[in-house]
Amino acid sequence: MNRVRVIIFAGSPADKAHFETIQKALEVFGIPCLARIASAHKTPKRLLDMIKSYDSEGIPTVYITVAGRSNALSGLVDAATQYPVLACPPPSEQWSAYDIWSSLRMPSGIASALILDPVNAALCAAKLLALKDEALRENIRRFQQQQIDRLIEEDRLIEKNETMEKKPMQERPRP
Repeated sequence: MNRVRVIIFAGSPADKAHFETIQKALEVFGIPCLARIASAHKTPKRLLDMIKSYDSEGIPTVYITVAGRSNALSGLVDAATQYPVLACPPPSEQWSAYDIWSSLRMPSGIASALILDPVNAALCAAKLLALKDEALRENIRRFQQQQIDRLIEEDRLIEKNETMEKKPMQERPRP
């Protein structure tokens, strides 16, 4: 596998559980990941300095931003880098219907993509990084096959249970 990485910027320590789910999913693909806490509102200079430093290393990178409320983080990261930015905001019971708009309505020239599920955000990052990486594409193929196999197995279990329920009582095996 070529040298690639994902950098996760979380807007707050409260987002830790959400970004840890992304990290675990990236491990499945063998993609190195670094998570940082940086707020577009509270620490913009520090955030921009980190992006500049990471971008100067020349390592193919996908940034994933994890920020709720007013998601300025995704837009600021996207404006400061030429690498892809995926917005994966944490769920919010109370404000999600409103918060989501801050990730969807970006100004012209700002192209962060929105993916709500953290595992799918990791999968999308893996696919972006796999464009020139056959080993990573193979990891993705294995992951996809595991998803297929799991679904088929679940279907078999359901089918078996439904078949058992349709048999008359005297034909059912006894426990």
